[in-house]
Amino acid sequence: MSFLKSFYNNYLSKVNAYVLITIGVVAFTFTAGDSNLYIRYTYDEKIRGLEKEIKYYQDEIKINKEKLNSLRTDKEGLERFAREEYYMKKPDEDVFIIRKK
Repeated sequence: MSFLKSFYNNYLSKVNAYVLITIGVVAFTFTAGDSNLYIRYTYDEKIRGLEKEIKYYQDEIKINKEKLNSLRTDKEGLERFAREEYYMKKPDEDVFIIRKK
């Protein structure tokens, strides 16, 4: 108990009581409860990450819709896609596949 009294007399007695209470309340709200500031911050970070992911996938959907529309309307594009992606060929052709390492 004498340690607490000496600590109070040496350090805390020189500080205003309102400042100590404010620091205590801020520390309490930062650490206690289910909705403390740290957990709220981590949830906000997750939300921002998920919003970036949503935007990425929306852009991918847009690009893929354009490719699909191009394949449905352009016969030459469809043939080029089939040759590049599925290695299809005409009956009288030979196809050589060169893979990069």
